[in-house]
Amino acid sequence: MRGARALLATLCLAGAGWLAGDVQARTVVDSAGRDVDVPDRIERVFAAGPPASILLYVLAPDKMTGWPRAPHEYERPYLAEPYRNLPETGRLTGRGGTANLEAVIESRPDLILDFGSIRDTYVSLAQRVQAQTGIPYVLIDGRFENTPTALRLLGDILGVPERGEALATYVEVVFGEIDDALAAVPKARRPRVYLARGPDGLETGLKGSINTEIIERAGGRNVADPGDESIRRGLVQSSIENVIVANPDTIVTWDRTFFSRVFDDPLWRTVEAVRAGRVFLGPTAPFGWIDRPPSVNRIIGLKWLAGMFYPDRVRFDLREEVRRFYQLFYHVTLDDERLDALIEWASGAAR
Repeated sequence: MRGARALLATLCLAGAGWLAGDVQARTVVDSAGRDVDVPDRIERVFAAGPPASILLYVLAPDKMTGWPRAPHEYERPYLAEPYRNLPETGRLTGRGGTANLEAVIESRPDLILDFGSIRDTYVSLAQRVQAQTGIPYVLIDGRFENTPTALRLLGDILGVPERGEALATYVEVVFGEIDDALAAVPKARRPRVYLARGPDGLETGLKGSINTEIIERAGGRNVADPGDESIRRGLVQSSIENVIVANPDTIVTWDRTFFSRVFDDPLWRTVEAVRAGRVFLGPTAPFGWIDRPPSVNRIIGLKWLAGMFYPDRVRFDLREEVRRFYQLFYHVTLDDERLDALIEWASGAAR
């Protein structure tokens, strides 16, 4: 234990070297309103969790120290080749945090990045880690509506403002297209949607949670609505009885096991969405189109869902849009085989 503490102290001094004048610094203001001194030139960034790693990858993949979770084999072809084999670094935030501070410091980052909630819990973590390691730690607001701002803010911090602007503009155009399509649709006529997570489909997100905001942004009404604004919004465990009572007309999932079983399950077959064949399966390569994780990967899922919810109002060529999005955001030109697999996955989602 004494040796580990000594190692951490030594590494902390090394990590804080630029603060002592080795590197010029500038001050940035993160989404939590914190003034953070960062190096003038940022070369290496440690992503605190999966949402941050995706934000970093789409903006500046050459600055990544690794992935919080190494990509699965089926995800790798959908990532640019130079970044498929980056090391697994673990995560500092969220459920199942696995990174330790010694490992973070040993990766020699100029910056630690988190993308998601900016509640006091995460501010406290950022302050503590920054104080213990001497490495600047910025928090970027991960709310879906904040996506263009997040892309521009991190683009400026990392010294790639043109890249941030191009991605932010794409997102704003998508948001605007969907807003225009939904403007004349009364809320009472919008689909009643249930998000089915996990192999049994019984984990879901309450209305307003980061996991379901894509559904709500695409014009769906989340049936998991507690109605009490004081209840904290997040993931919850439901029951088939609750789903039957809510009786959604549309179900969205990214779990293939659940999707493969739902149409043959006698209890699920009593739900209107299943009877009508309105169960949609979102692709997950290289990242989920719905959530998993809830990051900028949801933008292609937003357009896909809006097209599923309102096929007469949101019209576009899914194949060409997916090709464009993957090239612009994921730095990869999909060959026909890989593109076909995604389109088959998304287009075959209802029956």
